Amino acid sequence: MDYVLNLVWLVLGFAFLIKGADFFVDGSSSIAKIMKIPTVIIGLTIVSIGTSLPEAAVSITASLQGNYDLSIANVVGSNIFNLLGVVGASAVICPFLIDKTIMKRDFPICIGVTVILAFMLRDNTLSLAESIVLFVLFIAYIILLVSSALKNREDAGEDYKVLSTGKSLFFIVLGIAGIVAGGQLTVNSATFFATALGMSELLIGLTIVAVGTSLPELVTSVVAARKGESEIALGNVVGSNIFNILFILGMSGIVHPLSCDVGALIDTILLIFVCLIMYFVCITGKKATRSEGYVCIFIYVIYVIYAVLRAYNLLPF
Repeated sequence: MDYVLNLVWLVLGFAFLIKGADFFVDGSSSIAKIMKIPTVIIGLTIVSIGTSLPEAAVSITASLQGNYDLSIANVVGSNIFNLLGVVGASAVICPFLIDKTIMKRDFPICIGVTVILAFMLRDNTLSLAESIVLFVLFIAYIILLVSSALKNREDAGEDYKVLSTGKSLFFIVLGIAGIVAGGQLTVNSATFFATALGMSELLIGLTIVAVGTSLPELVTSVVAARKGESEIALGNVVGSNIFNILFILGMSGIVHPLSCDVGALIDTILLIFVCLIMYFVCITGKKATRSEGYVCIFIYVIYVIYAVLRAYNLLPF
């Protein structure tokens, strides 16, 4: 009976995620046009924060409950999936344009904060002071985005359908609710099946929970790409990765200093290499192609295999 019930929750979770993302993209895009704010800024702020709410809920709750490994594994695993799985799947389903602003400003920041996190985890801990530094950097990044938005207002295109302000806000709230509820249902049911199959908690954190909490980013980016909002498609991923490290780990570490094993540092270093690879792939072309998307997905599958083998001590490192 438990298996049937969890399967129902899993299907409902996907349904909430897909429809929630649809509402969220429509609402946030309209707000951007109404306020004459570049769509890329909306993708880097409202959309990325909204789709990262499941990660925030999981990591902060894990910190409160003393599951510190899960807090870090969820964020690092989600960021790897965002760059490889989300960007890869979005490109395969609907190739999208690469936004120059993201490549010049936000992607380098994403790489930089990942390097900072790796440096902080060198002693297998994230102290209170280090967590405060991450949170302060998050505030500084938001100020940078707001300042950029105020300097670069743009008019909505004549062919773009803009919703009313009230309807746009309603769509955003409804979309976030659907995304959060869908992410939670999906993670809970997927974790149930993973546990029933005998997977370790750390492996669940790096794979099932990380992918589950990143499903909002996946669905939102795919929907945005299909709607022609390429700025949201890529901005959502880059913004979410920055938000995950600076805000989520910052807040989790402020709640309680985090500790982890050497595996978390290894995964963070791998994340740095993934960031660099994706940066050079994106900066050398104007569009994320299907072939590049397939390569990203293939690399992610290799990473999952590595994580599984390492979790079961089948590798020497």
